[in-house]
Amino acid sequence: MKAVWYERTGAAPTVLTVGEMETPAAGPGEVRVRLAASGVNPADVGRRGGSYRALEFPRVIPNSDGAGIIDQIGDGVTRFAVGDRVWLFNGQRNGRAFGTAAEYIALADYLVTPLPEDVSFAAGATLGIPCMTAWCSLFCDGPITGQTVLVTGGAGAVGHYAVQLAKWGGATVIATVSSQPKDMEARLAGADLVINYRTEDVVSKVMAFTDKRGVDRVVDVDFGGNIATTLKIMALNSTIAVYATNGNRTPTIPMRDLMEKCIALRTLVLFALPPPLLAAAQQDISRWLAAGTRVHNIAAQFALSETAQAHLAVEKGDKLGTVIVDCAR
Repeated sequence: MKAVWYERTGAAPTVLTVGEMETPAAGPGEVRVRLAASGVNPADVGRRGGSYRALEFPRVIPNSDGAGIIDQIGDGVTRFAVGDRVWLFNGQRNGRAFGTAAEYIALADYLVTPLPEDVSFAAGATLGIPCMTAWCSLFCDGPITGQTVLVTGGAGAVGHYAVQLAKWGGATVIATVSSQPKDMEARLAGADLVINYRTEDVVSKVMAFTDKRGVDRVVDVDFGGNIATTLKIMALNSTIAVYATNGNRTPTIPMRDLMEKCIALRTLVLFALPPPLLAAAQQDISRWLAAGTRVHNIAAQFALSETAQAHLAVEKGDKLGTVIVDCAR
């Protein structure tokens, strides 16, 4: 099969190689997917660049999300059949070296979810880690019906799904953004209030909108960078769900402030969450997809041979949505 890989970390154009590798076979409990699209996440770029940790395997095929068609079933698999359209997550995680920047991937069937006919493969490849992370950030502690939820970075890959899922879950949703185009994206996702944190006072806007009560839950893309503001807008017995903290990777935790409002701090990274929670996320996302038209933001698309350019597009930091690699071209 045609694939992209690296054997040392570093700059994408320097370390990524395009070539032929042996096509994998589906082992027991696995399915093989003929990939149509691969989603590039910031974590995929960070791992390849070496900013996360040392090289994990002698050879790595990057990218963890994707979508395609099952073309081989391993022993013991009963949930899927050859020809099923699917999306997948954590392809290059949890001890797996070979991700989705390739024509095929073989992986455990529990990492694979049916993809509706009306969702394109490129759109399906945007689900994966962003949508799973959004769902877990929102619902890992139970229903959010009637709550007020603040999504920081409401136009980002995770944030945009979090806004849509929170509205579907019965919450009132506030989103923070950094520009007018992102404001429009957050409103398109269904946000009830959008605040430009660069030009507007987030605290006063949130407190006025909530009649000074504050919010019940924050889905936070940058805990360390936002905590000073976040503490001022939390309601009593509320929760901060943290899936990233890039602005300040080693923040000081203001424990007394959290305690005085009984604020729960929920940290999460997708590959470490318990399997029953991930299975619940997959089932709920399937119900959400079936319940109406959803917005899947594709920032750009590249051919498989252009995977290095796709990684560079993510590194620029100005994308609106998920960068996709078309595995069939």
